[in-house]
Amino acid sequence: MILSCENLSVVRQGKRVLRDLSCDLRPGDITAICGANGAGKSTLLSALGNLIAPEEGTVTLSGKPLPAMHPLTRARNIGYLPQSAEIGWDVSVANLVALGRLPHRDAGAAEIKRAIHSCAMDDFAQRPVSTLSGGEKARALLARVLAGEPQWILADEPLAALDIAHQLALLRVLQAEAESGVGVVLVLHDLALAMNHADRVLVLREGQLLADGAPEDALSPENIAAGWGVSARWLGEPGARALMVS
Repeated sequence: MILSCENLSVVRQGKRVLRDLSCDLRPGDITAICGANGAGKSTLLSALGNLIAPEEGTVTLSGKPLPAMHPLTRARNIGYLPQSAEIGWDVSVANLVALGRLPHRDAGAAEIKRAIHSCAMDDFAQRPVSTLSGGEKARALLARVLAGEPQWILADEPLAALDIAHQLALLRVLQAEAESGVGVVLVLHDLALAMNHADRVLVLREGQLLADGAPEDALSPENIAAGWGVSARWLGEPGARALMVS
């Protein structure tokens, strides 16, 4: 299932946030969306999940426009993790994760247990979500997405509230999902994480696509200068690179 957008333009609060943006995203890849603040990263992710309607252009899944899909079909195929998700009820972690099964209209006990385990939340399953730290809550919300077994995972800054160890653990979960054929799209501010863990990087600048390609190409010093206005160079070996900014 290829997730595509063509000539996508989005206006929010009277401002054009995305303009004439096109891309084809492949299942089995981890795609990072990067860019400076206000570049349009979260807006693009929301459009890919059919959470906002573009003024122009289309978003399709396997060639079918997302708005034309039945909501349950769309929800089974696309799991979305927002940047800051509010939890309306103080339910247990297990019950929160179980909400990910709603599009399937089944209990899915095995899928719920697997998702909780994947996010290292076994010891928290019966804890009320109000007692969780920010990082623990982020992992519980990702588990909710995984419980739905979507073909695409769209996550907006999923690593922001996590310490280094849990960042790497969560990335391993997402890499395993990608290896199983799931398409993973992440908004990332940390360029080193994108460089070392993504298969592909989209760099946005002022709502347009500045670069699209392998991390070493899309996050070249020239593109970093153009997208963020800073001078930078990469240190280290592939897979373990660090960014030096001057």
